[in-house]
Amino acid sequence: MYLVTGGAGFIGSHTVALLCEQGNRVRVLDDLSTGCEANLAGLPVELVVGSIIDRATVERVMDGCSHVIHLAAIPGVTASVDDPAGSDRVNVNGAVTVFEIARRCGVQRVVYASSCAVYGQTEGRVVRETDPLRPTSPYAAGKAADELYASVFSQTLGMSCVGMRYQNVFGAKQDPSGAYAAVIPRFVELALRGQPLPIQGDGEQSRDFVAVADVARANLLAATAPAADGVYNVGTGQRTTVNQIARLVLGEIPSGVGVETHPPRQGDIRHMRSDPSKALDELGWRAREDFATAMAETIRWYRGRLEA
Repeated sequence: MYLVTGGAGFIGSHTVALLCEQGNRVRVLDDLSTGCEANLAGLPVELVVGSIIDRATVERVMDGCSHVIHLAAIPGVTASVDDPAGSDRVNVNGAVTVFEIARRCGVQRVVYASSCAVYGQTEGRVVRETDPLRPTSPYAAGKAADELYASVFSQTLGMSCVGMRYQNVFGAKQDPSGAYAAVIPRFVELALRGQPLPIQGDGEQSRDFVAVADVARANLLAATAPAADGVYNVGTGQRTTVNQIARLVLGEIPSGVGVETHPPRQGDIRHMRSDPSKALDELGWRAREDFATAMAETIRWYRGRLEA
């Protein structure tokens, strides 16, 4: 059985759906703070509502599981800047709790969510797993701490832990509302509602955008690939600016609105692009989804949701 923490969230629900599609038994632990039960509708899963910082709950849901995909977290830079201690309590202490209990329960492997944010400011260079970590926000520092703990659990305590440095993930079910909304769903939703698209700074900041379907595949391969070890970049190796996304969205949704500029976001990274070759070599994974095609599918999903 697989345990997926944060399995009712964006990446989690896509990962759970793929696990179910492949015939696996799945248990989900989620406190529903950012995820929702509707994301799991129609899937044959056991949902336990609870938090990863509750040791008794984690012990209960871990029982009988052979693999863990740990995705539960307080997401994003902004939340961590507003409340560093609260972010650390969930993102670091929660992860250590998951690692520790998984080891005691005899779990074969824990795949856990890290982030490209651990690299910090990269001045536009392509980042590789061997690059030094220079986090610029409490969120990124927490993910870097998770990686250090995972390394200790793997090398010293005998618990196989594999980290996934997700680049900027996008696709259906990503929440466009709230303070921590990602740029693509936020832009799509606003354009569909005929509202201007907010751009922090000059809009030339760039990211490596990867479709959530590809990320779900990466999670499953990391859980079972015999050679999986350490951390992996999960991205396309391509770079797209916020301005390019705005133009694409406004081209697909000709609502007559433009953009509005805002000050740069505190702690944000200017450019990020990954080298995903280690994931190809050791997991047999590469991104398959073309960006434009995945964007068109994403826009169709949000349009259908809005119309519903």
